[in-house]
Amino acid sequence: MKRFFKPIEKEGSAKKPSLSPSKHGAENGDALPEVDVKKEPLKFLTWNANSLLLRVKSNWPEFSNFVSNLDPDVIAIQEVRMPAAGSKGAPKKPGELKDDTSSSREEKQILMRALSSPPFGNYHVWWSLADTKYAGTALLVKKCLRPLKVSFSLDGTVSKHEPDGRVILAEFETLRILNTYAPNNGWKDEENSFQRRRKWDKRLLEFVVQSSDKPLIWCGDLNVSHEDIDVSHPEFFSAAKMNGYVPPNKEDCGQPGFTLAERKRFGAILKEGRLVDAYRYLHKEKDMECGFSWSGHPIGKYRGKRMRIDYFIVSEKLKERVAECEMHGKGIELEGVNFSFFLLATIKR
Repeated sequence: MKRFFKPIEKEGSAKKPSLSPSKHGAENGDALPEVDVKKEPLKFLTWNANSLLLRVKSNWPEFSNFVSNLDPDVIAIQEVRMPAAGSKGAPKKPGELKDDTSSSREEKQILMRALSSPPFGNYHVWWSLADTKYAGTALLVKKCLRPLKVSFSLDGTVSKHEPDGRVILAEFETLRILNTYAPNNGWKDEENSFQRRRKWDKRLLEFVVQSSDKPLIWCGDLNVSHEDIDVSHPEFFSAAKMNGYVPPNKEDCGQPGFTLAERKRFGAILKEGRLVDAYRYLHKEKDMECGFSWSGHPIGKYRGKRMRIDYFIVSEKLKERVAECEMHGKGIELEGVNFSFFLLATIKR
């Protein structure tokens, strides 16, 4: 779902990160350096970057300070919007950044320099990218937290990536971390709208049921608001239409992310997978100031309309260990504009 953010205004022109790349780099497939390895991550950050390159060019000092202060063990990023490696007409490599043209090499260099600067040099980075500047995910894990396995599809295949780079799954000794960027439901019963989302939800249901042998932390932009409390104006979103179109099935009517069909399927995933919405577990009441992660366009009928579509979902066996789950950042139409929105979760040992 499109995000409406603007960079913080600065004096003078924005500068590109100019620090040199780290010794080990952050390329997909790099050998992990020798470090003291811990068994289990405890602090997690999820972020819909809405173009990681744009954030690097506009807001990287603020984000760097933000990460340094929070010191998360894992950073899950959605909507990276960097194209996968591979020249035109050739097979793509979704685990690597494109660098076969002068412009793509420059963009890759800017991004890699940023990810080599403090504190990001302390993280190993995995990518799952689309063919173009669309969708895509990244997972940053502290080098002292070496996962047993990292895969890029819901069936756990290491070499296979989901279309558009929507999944990164990291398995540790005691738990799994799933970073996803769910496809938007859209407005019509077409291949790239309702049908695509139904297939996605079906596969996710199968995944959570089949992966119950180990606790799961599932985070990211899930593109759904589960309950009325998860949107600012339930009646508005329930009645939303695109150009007057009304789907034949009443359960498909309304704002993408808030249709009854999507919400029912999401509820089934939580129930069958024995999963808990960590934020709602700790925050029972609606918070009109800090309880949403998506804000509508600041001009027009969506002004002031908000949804919570970013989540930390945890296995029931982990819920008592959730110490905090908080949102950081505000949308463009609010006072005190921040550089983006983040959701932070911490679990106790």
